[in-house]
Amino acid sequence: QVQLVESGGGLVQAGGSLRLSCAASGRTFSSLSMGWFRQAPGKERAFVGSISTGGAVTYYRDSVKGRFTISRDNAKNTVFLQMNSLKSEDTAVYYCASRGGDFGTWDYWGQGTQVTVSS
Repeated sequence: QVQLVESGGGLVQAGGSLRLSCAASGRTFSSLSMGWFRQAPGKERAFVGSISTGGAVTYYRDSVKGRFTISRDNAKNTVFLQMNSLKSEDTAVYYCASRGGDFGTWDYWGQGTQVTVSS
């Protein structure tokens, strides 16, 4: 079992920045790859980005490339999502997820944190 707790969401003006955190427990954090997803009202949950177990490899959806950065601190069992140049279309509930290793199904999820970008 892995427990994931997100924090850092809130209301921000367009063009602003937020940093989300996701604290993990219950399993050796360095063995987990971590992902961020988001779900906007009326839409399906969508992949935002991910980071490999060692932190060397990251992936992003096209719409956030160059604006969002995922990083991790294995000593603190935490993954971060730095969001810059936020747009109204980034408004969503953001979830972190984990999986064992660098491939496969995302099998544990946090409860989500709301990000609202006002235009």
